[in-house]
Amino acid sequence: MKKQIVLIILCSIVMLVVGCDNGNKRVKNSWMRPKSSGTPYEMMVVMDEQQWERPVGRALFGVLDTDVPGLPQSERSFRISRIQPDSFGRMFKIFRNIIVLDIQNIYTQPKLKFSRDVYASPQMIMTIQAPDEASLANYLNENGQVIIDFFTRAEMNREIDNLREVHNPEVSEKAKAMFETDIWVPLEIDKFKTGKDFFWASTNRGEKDMNLVMYSFPYTDTKTFTREYYLNKRDSVMKANIPGGPEGSYMATQRDFVTVKDGTVQGQYAQIARGLWYVKGDQMGGPFVAHSRVDEKNGRVIVAEAFIYAPETLKRNLMRRMEAALYTMRLPEDKPINNIVYGLEEIVIEPDFSK
Repeated sequence: MKKQIVLIILCSIVMLVVGCDNGNKRVKNSWMRPKSSGTPYEMMVVMDEQQWERPVGRALFGVLDTDVPGLPQSERSFRISRIQPDSFGRMFKIFRNIIVLDIQNIYTQPKLKFSRDVYASPQMIMTIQAPDEASLANYLNENGQVIIDFFTRAEMNREIDNLREVHNPEVSEKAKAMFETDIWVPLEIDKFKTGKDFFWASTNRGEKDMNLVMYSFPYTDTKTFTREYYLNKRDSVMKANIPGGPEGSYMATQRDFVTVKDGTVQGQYAQIARGLWYVKGDQMGGPFVAHSRVDEKNGRVIVAEAFIYAPETLKRNLMRRMEAALYTMRLPEDKPINNIVYGLEEIVIEPDFSK
């Protein structure tokens, strides 16, 4: 009897190890990988020093060093480290974000491929293939935004996974009660204010303050999604609901610094705005990003906005952490929350841990 029990346990372990491909084309048994190293928005580039100093290396550096949009000061998209290919051993292979150049004349044109959780988890490795350095440099100059968006989304997906496991349930409950929506925000956002069709959640910590605002209004037609309509609506809602410290002060929008674009969230249309806010009558301000979406079931527009107040400190990671939370907003007719889909070819690599 004991032998049978041991055999069943062994068979179960084998099934778990062999059958761990979850349909997302991740490397098999990625749950067995060590935890990846590095902090959010850190990048490891595998490239020799001579290439790094030539046009191809300068082109890649220029892509990764691009400023993050919508922030009040210059902050680059990624913190960059570089390592020689012959030094790219096991210790460095567990880095969270890695770019590897594969330049060989067997290729006919430049191409991007990626693989997930190869040596560690979570991990994203992008391989850039090209027949020569000149074509690769041109490709990077023309397609740099693809690389920026790819790794930014990878980091946001990691934050979404974290929020899936740990988020403030009280915010989710209030969003459901007021707007029939669900949204996940960091646990430390635990101060609340409500108004007419308006909800504000905040850490209320003075410095490095994270905020979520949600509000709704009737949907009439597509003219609702013009830049001017959005700016007027935002200013009117914030003036009525977010006062400043001095009497008569209130939140407003720095209109010249706002971009408004069409996008997709949860597979549905969304208007995505980002820019700067300030308090009229006071000396406060910071960045914000907002998603405006149509709730077809209830004939209204629901806006979810993240803004931060973090004077005299870097804001990229705080802002992107909150932006990831916006992607978790689920309207009544949305399907269960999924991570952002990548538009690149994925390759699955079984790692060699002997090196």
